[in-house]
Amino acid sequence: MSSKDNIVVGEGAPRRIGIVETATREKTRKVTIQYVSKHPRYGKYVRKRTVLQVHDAKNETGVGDRVEIAECRPISRTKRWTVVRVVEKAPAKADMVFEVDTGSKRSTKK
Repeated sequence: MSSKDNIVVGEGAPRRIGIVETATREKTRKVTIQYVSKHPRYGKYVRKRTVLQVHDAKNETGVGDRVEIAECRPISRTKRWTVVRVVEKAPAKADMVFEVDTGSKRSTKK
């Protein structure tokens, strides 16, 4: 049994909710947490984001899923968070094919 299989998350561990951006790697997801903060000088609200590398032991998440993540021990150089649960699955992609008009609008002067 690998040490990556039995990851323990403490009760008081910080938890966040974010959206999975990429799911191309095995057991690793890139999760984006978006938030709004007030600019210290001008007072305008600015959108910011935090991008985290998250461990997904069961490979159960996909792109667009809203997940709850919790801080845990370091798993690798960049992974310090793990997926606790999937809050909301992303809607399924529509398999629609659109016709593309390839007509040229250029003038054909000779």
